[in-house]
Order: sequence, then C-alpha cells, then structure tokens
Amino acid sequence: MSGPFFFGWAGFFCACYNIGKTMDYDDARIRLIDKLKREITDARVLDAMARVPRHLFVPEAELSRAYMDIPLPIGQDQTISQPYIVALMTQALELKGTETVLEVGSGCGYQAAILAELAEKVITVERLPSLSEKACAVLNDLGYTNIERHIASEELGWPSDAPYDAIIVTAGAPCVPQELIDQLGDYGRIVIPVGTRYEQELLKLTKTKDGTTTKGMGGCRFVPLIGPNAWDG
Repeated sequence: MSGPFFFGWAGFFCACYNIGKTMDYDDARIRLIDKLKREITDARVLDAMARVPRHLFVPEAELSRAYMDIPLPIGQDQTISQPYIVALMTQALELKGTETVLEVGSGCGYQAAILAELAEKVITVERLPSLSEKACAVLNDLGYTNIERHIASEELGWPSDAPYDAIIVTAGAPCVPQELIDQLGDYGRIVIPVGTRYEQELLKLTKTKDGTTTKGMGGCRFVPLIGPNAWDG
C-alpha cells in the first residue's frame, strides 16, 4: 500500500469517525512526530507513524490523549504502547520493505499497522480473542491486506510460518525465549522487553550463524508475556 493512498484513506476514515475533530487529530499527530524526531532517526519509521491514525486504535474515553507520548489502557489489563517505544522498537528491527515480521501480542493492532507500512508481510498473534477481533476490525477498515492474524496457541510465537526476518514482542518476558530465537532466520532480529513482571530492559537480539548478539536499549515497562518460557497467566 502506498503512503499517499493510505494517508488519504486514513483522512477519510477519520472524517467519518469524528468529522469535527479530524484537523485536531492531524495537528496532534504532526506534533507527536516532531517530538519523536528528537530521538528516532529512521525516516521510514517516522513516516509510517505519521500515516497511521493512532486515535482509531484507542478507546473512546482515551481519544483526547491519543497523540500524547504515553501508553494508554485498551481494556482487559492491556495497553497501547507509548509512541516513542513503538518507534524505538520498530526502528531496531531495521526493516527495508521485503521482510516477513512476527508480532507477539497484537493488542489493539496499532503496532501491526506500523509494521505493515514497513514490511512485506506481518503475522500477528494475540492470546485474547476479543482484543484480536477489535484490532482486526480497525485494520480491515484501514485497508491493510498484508497482515495475517492468529489467536495464540500453546506454542509461543507462530512456528508454522517461520523463519522470520524479524520478531517484535510487545509484552515483558523473564528471558528471551528459545522458541522465538528458533523462529528467526539467519541475521534475523528480535526486539523484546526482558526483566520482571513489572520492569524490563528492552533488548535487541540478532541471530547469526555463530550464535546471537544482544544489545540493551534502555528500561521499559510492559504487561507480562504469558505462555511457555514466559509468565504464568
């Protein structure tokens, strides 16, 4: 999907959603991108975030805060991540446009939309069916055709479509699960928060033929990753 086509579609959808506030949302999104430019250097990531209407992914009660650089609740004890963290994690994946990306934790679908702007195919997995259905409805309305969604199985990730060029995990884990490393292709990248249930460090792991390399990217706070080699529900 081309940028100009998608931006026009998004503008139309915003107008239908709340015609009186469309310009306010556009202005707020521009201000957010200007703020992100101070820390994020990948122009493709910034352009993608400028195209995706974050307010369509948040509950009605949170619309006034949709373009603040903060996480927001989306129900069922889950959140939509802070825009800066979304941009930072996406930038670390180093996407060029030809990749197949696995997202573990669809949530409201916002991160999947950003990835779909930057990669050839996105496979996103969510353990909460109601969240997955809501995300699917918004993503379909926005016209994305390169996102494949699944309800999480007993296995972590989505092994049947591996290997992946990149994996992004939007929940905190006690370690980098070997199951996800095994689903990476050679020179694939995984970005994941690792630590306790309440505080983590964002890590970028790159798989090579000789093993893996790991880089710390700073502290963060995510909801816990539930599943094998993660946290109990």
